[in-house]
Amino acid sequence: MKVWLDGNLVDKADAKLSVFDHGTLYGDGVFEGIRAYGGKIFQCQAHMDRLFLSAKKIRLEIPYTKQEIVDAMMQTMAANGVVNGYIRLVVTRGEGTLGLGPNRCPRGSVFAIADQIELYPREMYEKGMPVIIAKTRRTSATMLDPSIKSLNYLNNIMAKVEALDAGVGEAIMLNEHGEVGEATGDNVFIVKDEAVLTPPPSAGILLGVTRGVVLGLAGKLGLAVREQTIMPQDLYGADECFLTGTAAEIIPVTKIDNTSVGGGKVGPITLRLTKAFHEMIREK
Repeated sequence: MKVWLDGNLVDKADAKLSVFDHGTLYGDGVFEGIRAYGGKIFQCQAHMDRLFLSAKKIRLEIPYTKQEIVDAMMQTMAANGVVNGYIRLVVTRGEGTLGLGPNRCPRGSVFAIADQIELYPREMYEKGMPVIIAKTRRTSATMLDPSIKSLNYLNNIMAKVEALDAGVGEAIMLNEHGEVGEATGDNVFIVKDEAVLTPPPSAGILLGVTRGVVLGLAGKLGLAVREQTIMPQDLYGADECFLTGTAAEIIPVTKIDNTSVGGGKVGPITLRLTKAFHEMIREK
């Protein structure tokens, strides 16, 4: 495997960051997870815009232009023979001194990995996935801007640990007000009375790229679509539930804690949106 690291394609064994890199020491950096379909980068502009916005918000200067980074991803895909796959693009604060000061890091570091990813078993996409509502709450939006896709995912990881301990694939996280936020790496949707509902930005969520695509597809299908506050009881009482994310795409949820959703079967609107999503990919 080849990894693009600061301007060069290097062997996986040689793709190394300094132990003094503040991404390693403090989780100081930003990233994007990106899909490639048919040799093309899916929603490339949206991912580039979010990466650079995240970096700007933490005052991290990316030492390459957007086009240079897109070229780097394409080179990495070609070097690894990836036509349909996943790209992990990371920008760290770069090598510095011990201590938090970002001003001690003269130049950021960028790397891109192109490989395959499978978050959940294939049968879960066909039959649905059980999830739990985590006890771990999402970091408040008053503490950290949720639009920043940073390298520090410990809050999400602790909720993921809860899911693994419960023997399920995912956990849905509530915000500090007890409202539904998002899953550990995906956005949350429910269907109620044929309306597609998802938490609003005010719930402290990351505005996922796939979330935006699905909202657009729902509108094109003539479905009622609303961003609104969702509470745990709304999850339990939903007709359907599904999660969206770049790596996950669209995955149905058929059980939340000990409550079956939609009679434990994948719902018709989830199926329609999944079909429309894959048709859009083929067309593009």
